[in-house]
Amino acid sequence: MLARWHGPGGYKDVLRVGLPLIFSMISHTVMQFTDRVFLGNYSMDAIAASLPAGVAYFLFFSFFMGIAEYVSVFVAQYTGAKLDDRVGAALWQGIYFALVASLLISCLYFFSEEIFAFAGHPAKVQQLEVTYFNYLLAGSSFAITSVVLSSFYSGRGMTWPVAAVNFIGAALNIPLDYALINGKWGLPEMGIAGAGLATAIGSAFIVLLFVMILFTRKNDERFCVRSAWRFEGYLFKKFLSYGLPGGVHFFLDIFGFTLFVFIVGRIGRIELATTNIVFSIELLAFLPLMGLSIAASVLAGQAIGADNPAQAKRSVMSAAQISLFCMLVASLGFIFLPEPMISLFRTNGLPAEEFEKIVEMGSALLKLVAIYSVINAPVLALTGGLKGAGDIRFVMTMITICSLTFLVLPTYIMVEYMGTGIFGPWINVIIYVSVLLLISSLRFTSDRWTRHRIVDEPPPVVK
Repeated sequence: MLARWHGPGGYKDVLRVGLPLIFSMISHTVMQFTDRVFLGNYSMDAIAASLPAGVAYFLFFSFFMGIAEYVSVFVAQYTGAKLDDRVGAALWQGIYFALVASLLISCLYFFSEEIFAFAGHPAKVQQLEVTYFNYLLAGSSFAITSVVLSSFYSGRGMTWPVAAVNFIGAALNIPLDYALINGKWGLPEMGIAGAGLATAIGSAFIVLLFVMILFTRKNDERFCVRSAWRFEGYLFKKFLSYGLPGGVHFFLDIFGFTLFVFIVGRIGRIELATTNIVFSIELLAFLPLMGLSIAASVLAGQAIGADNPAQAKRSVMSAAQISLFCMLVASLGFIFLPEPMISLFRTNGLPAEEFEKIVEMGSALLKLVAIYSVINAPVLALTGGLKGAGDIRFVMTMITICSLTFLVLPTYIMVEYMGTGIFGPWINVIIYVSVLLLISSLRFTSDRWTRHRIVDEPPPVVK
C-alpha cells in the first residue's frame, strides 16, 4: 500500500490531480442535485420532465463536449513532451471548434418539439421537457467553451483553478436556481424554465472567470495563449482526427442511457419519476468519480507524451483502485439510507400513497444502483486512461457495440414485449457495465493502448 502511494503514477500523484477535479465535479453534482430537489418540490411533472430533457440535451451536448475535452489530451502530451509553446496553439484550435459547435447545437431549437413527441410522455410533461431543453440550449455555447478553456489547466495537471472556477459558478447558480424556479427575491416564478435559465447564466459566468485568469501575459510568455491565436489547419485536422472518435464515444454512451430513460418512461408516470430521482441520487457518487477518470486521462497522456508507458499504466491502475474504494463507500448509502435520500424529492401536495410507491420502488432500485456503480467505477478510470493515451478509437468501438447490443436493444424488448416492469431494464444495466469492465480490463492488460503518442510529428512553422 505504501509503495503504491508514492512515486509518479501512485495514489498520491492521482489524488494531486484528481482531488481538485473531484471537488469541481462535486460542485456540478450539487448544482444538478439541488436543481432536481427544487423542481421535485415545485411539482411532480417538473421532476418527471427534468431528467428526460436534461439527458436529451446532454446527449447532443456530449458529442461536442467529447471532442472539446480532447484539447486536454493534446495539452497533456505537449506538456509531457516539453513542448510548452504548442499548448496555446492547441487551446486556440479548441476555441475555434467551440464556435462552430455552438452554432450547430443551437439549431436543435427548431426540432425540440419533435424530439420529445417521439418519447411519448404525457402532454404536460412533454411541454415542460421542450421548455427546459430549449433553455439549456441557450447556454450550450458557454458550456462548450468552458470545457475547452478548462483543458489548459487540467491537461497540465493544474486542476485547482478548474475547481475554484466551478465552485464559484455553483455559488452563483444554486441560489439563482432556487429564486428563478420559485419566484423569490423579486425574480419571476419561472418553474422549470428558471432552472434552465439559471444554468445558462452560471455557464456564462464560468467562461468569464476562465478568460480572466487564463489569457495573462505570464501564460502567454510560456504557453503562447495570446500569440498562437492563428488557425492551424494541420493541428486542427489532427485534433479532429482524435477528438471526433471521442465525441462519438461520449455521444453513444449517453445515447444508450437516453434511450433507457425514454423507454422506461413509457412504463408509467411514477416509474419515470422514480427513475429520475434514482438517477439524480446516483449522480452524487458518479460525477465526482469523473474527476478521477479525467485525472487518469491527464496522467496517462503526460506519461505517453514523455515516452513512459509503464508510468501511464501505473497511473490508470491507481485511479481505478481509488475509484472502486470510493464507490464501495458511497454504495453503502444507497443500500442503507434510501428513504432519506428519496424524501428530498417529495413534491408539495403529492398524495401520500403515490409517494409511498415512489419510495418503495426507489429503495429497491437503489440497491441495484449500488451494484451497477461499484462495477462502473473502475470502468470510468480505465476508459479515461485509454482516452488520455490516444486509444480513443478502441473506446468508441467498444461503447458503440456494447451500448446497442447489451443496453438499448434488450431494454426495449423487456419493456415492449416481455412486460418485465422497471426492474428488468435496471438489471440489464448491470449486465451492460459488467461487459464494459471485462473488455476494458482486457485492453488495459495489453500494451497496444500505450502506442498512440499524438505529438510525434514536429510542429509546423508558424510565420
